[in-house]
Amino acid sequence: MTETGVALEAVEASGRGAWAMFLRNKAAVVGLVLFTGIVLMNVIGPSLYGVDPDAMVARPFAPPGDETGPVLGVDYLGRDVLAGVIGGGRTTLVVAAVAAGMSMTIGLLIGGLAGYYGRWIDAAFMRLTELFQVLPTILFAMVLLTLLGPSSRTVALAIGMVSWPAAARLTRAEFLRIREQEYVKAARAIGCGDLRIMLRTILPNAMPPLIVATALTVGVAILFEAGISFLGLGDNRVISWGSMIGKNQPYLLDAWWTVTFPGIAIFLTVLSISLMGDGLQDAFNPKLRGR
Repeated sequence: MTETGVALEAVEASGRGAWAMFLRNKAAVVGLVLFTGIVLMNVIGPSLYGVDPDAMVARPFAPPGDETGPVLGVDYLGRDVLAGVIGGGRTTLVVAAVAAGMSMTIGLLIGGLAGYYGRWIDAAFMRLTELFQVLPTILFAMVLLTLLGPSSRTVALAIGMVSWPAAARLTRAEFLRIREQEYVKAARAIGCGDLRIMLRTILPNAMPPLIVATALTVGVAILFEAGISFLGLGDNRVISWGSMIGKNQPYLLDAWWTVTFPGIAIFLTVLSISLMGDGLQDAFNPKLRGR
């Protein structure tokens, strides 16, 4: 078996052990169950509930439990808050997932090249990373949204463009560490190309911390998207948790439910992702694997 094959087999064994340890972490399992429930609610919930979140279904500001309104009440236009929470979550989760994927992709590319080749490539990419790190993220995102126009795609693009430096630094650190391992030197000695070594030998062994970082990036992206939508910088034609809070914020004292329930949805989603991230971090920690 080649050195690359041995490395991949070790990664698979490590993954099985990490999954078993993750399942022994009660908080992480609770987070996984909670997040799965939230995703299912937003995927199949709109078809099961059957209420258009933009439809006016009752008198404005009907409170939760009111005989004339839905179970979670209605907002200032008479729209069902529960329908908005179910339908708006789909927009928030999709934008956050796309933004996190974009962030990790850019981070993997820049960090991987910098960590593998080093020297002037490393210096150039790290200066670029530092440039993006010192930029005010919310202001940079606002500029992008102003130039490209407000839409779900541009919001995801803006979040991805301002959140990749942390992924790049983590990827660079892992590539710097792994490129000096014996199996990488052996793969280079038998004539493997740089691209094959990076994708087949180094990247699989660098994935554990990157998986944890990706999970946490989704949580950060959800908060970022909620903040952008709260400020009214997102697509006003699309409902999301952040836009629900932003549009109903002036009526908080008179209709608390219009802001509270979307806020609870954001809190529970980010909490579940944080619990899963902590569980993954412990599961991939070799020092805790044997406990």
